[in-house]
Amino acid sequence: MRIFQHVTDIGDLSVALAEAQEVKRDRYQWQHLGRNKTALLIFFNNSLRTRLSTQKAAMNLGMNVIVLDVNQGAWKLETERGVIMDGDKSEHLLEAIPVMASYCDVIGVRSFARFESRADDYEEKILRQFIEYSGRPVFFMESATVHPLQAFADLITIAENRPTPNPSRKGGEWLHAANERSEALPLTGERGEGLIKVVMTWAPHPKALPQAVPNSFAEWMLAAAKQLSPQRGERGEGPAIDFVITHPEGYELDPQFVKGARVEYDQMKAFEGADFVYAKNWSCPGVTRPEDYGKVLHDYHTMMDWCVSKRQMAVTNDAAFLHCLPVRRNMIVTDDVIESPRSLVIPEAANREISAQVVLKRILENL
Repeated sequence: MRIFQHVTDIGDLSVALAEAQEVKRDRYQWQHLGRNKTALLIFFNNSLRTRLSTQKAAMNLGMNVIVLDVNQGAWKLETERGVIMDGDKSEHLLEAIPVMASYCDVIGVRSFARFESRADDYEEKILRQFIEYSGRPVFFMESATVHPLQAFADLITIAENRPTPNPSRKGGEWLHAANERSEALPLTGERGEGLIKVVMTWAPHPKALPQAVPNSFAEWMLAAAKQLSPQRGERGEGPAIDFVITHPEGYELDPQFVKGARVEYDQMKAFEGADFVYAKNWSCPGVTRPEDYGKVLHDYHTMMDWCVSKRQMAVTNDAAFLHCLPVRRNMIVTDDVIESPRSLVIPEAANREISAQVVLKRILENL
């Protein structure tokens, strides 16, 4: 693997999940792979979990790590060709990239959507230049459109905590795997209708946020539904994962990431019977309203009914709650939900180290 951007780059998800559990059992058994190798982590935007987890993952593998905050201490970089550089930007990305590449073996880049041009954002203009001009393996630490390290960690968390039938109780009530053992289980449904229901819900936020996290979560959930779910019924109809997206009208995500997903505009209806609830805000993706790309479509004060609370969780199947963090409490989710025993946000964040290490390990194995 030289590029890590989409779920297809990781290959067989059952193999990747098994590898994640192997990493968890002994994070340090592959240090020979990273000896005398250097990972350069480049941040155009702020980070806490991505920075710390990826740096730790690289160190687990024996790598040297260089972290560059582009906007703190480095020359301001021009990213456009044909520009007369008579402003405050002293260096062009086309010179900076090969220079940076000369100091490392692997490059990770974090660069958010700018919301200036949907075409530029969805063409991944910044990351594409690193792929083209660095000559090094490049992995996406969140880009304008995707956050695959987060989505991989989300999948690991769901696999580790997927519900299992409790034969001692009636009505199809479920135990959760994490209460019994800490390992990933096949994403197969075993109750009446044979489904594990995963709901991704939009939630209000005062600022315009990118679509990277929901895009990747949808992409990975749909891939998991196809790859990890044995088909049900004599004719093999339908996967054992029911993935539902719920959001107000106007927030439809790009079909390249959500094709095949069920969209429900009624949030309460979407939550019914859910086993996992994944909350995230995103700005208008510009799919049904191109002129509003990157905008917040409504005053968030009028959308607070979408904040995940006990009201919505009451209609779920004792669902686990997930969020990528950082989270704005009592906007995205209420205190009582995120602090409840069914909140998985901390183990989910911890799995960021594991997802990053699996990706880096595979890159190093192919150098």
